[in-house]
Amino acid sequence: MTPSQRNLKAEAELKRGSAMADVHLESSACKSGHCLCGKVAFSYDGEPSWACYCHCDDCTRNCASPVTAFLGVPLSGFQWLVDNMPAAPRYYSSSPGVKRFFCDQCGTPMAFQATHYPGEIHLYAATLDNPETFTPAFHVHHASHKSWLGMEDMLKKYPHSAPASEDERNHD
Repeated sequence: MTPSQRNLKAEAELKRGSAMADVHLESSACKSGHCLCGKVAFSYDGEPSWACYCHCDDCTRNCASPVTAFLGVPLSGFQWLVDNMPAAPRYYSSSPGVKRFFCDQCGTPMAFQATHYPGEIHLYAATLDNPETFTPAFHVHHASHKSWLGMEDMLKKYPHSAPASEDERNHD
């Protein structure tokens, strides 16, 4: 079991009031998150590839929220846990090539994964163990933003999808 998996398992046990409450979590560069009830958890190593707000209709309806905050992480350092065991949670195929992962116990939306974003998964920032660490860099699908939602930040607002590379986003 890797340090990331041990951390996730220990955190899940702590949340459930297990006898493992005296376990000291290992220090690592791992980031983690979980659903409302704690059944589904995840971890990833390193830093996110990007972080943004999404205003598209699919994401806002999926989360029942006027805007969604996402971070993209490489699949190579990503791990799911369901009931403390390595496994992917349930998902809904909202369109061809798209999976929207969720907890089948409490209903928390957990992640978005699409074939048109190979090698990465998009996590909902609010599911992070420490969501205060999330720092968005831009907005996507801003053309669909809700007129009654006031977000007066100075971040770049792309009318549709953002350019694929960080270099393109920085020079746009």
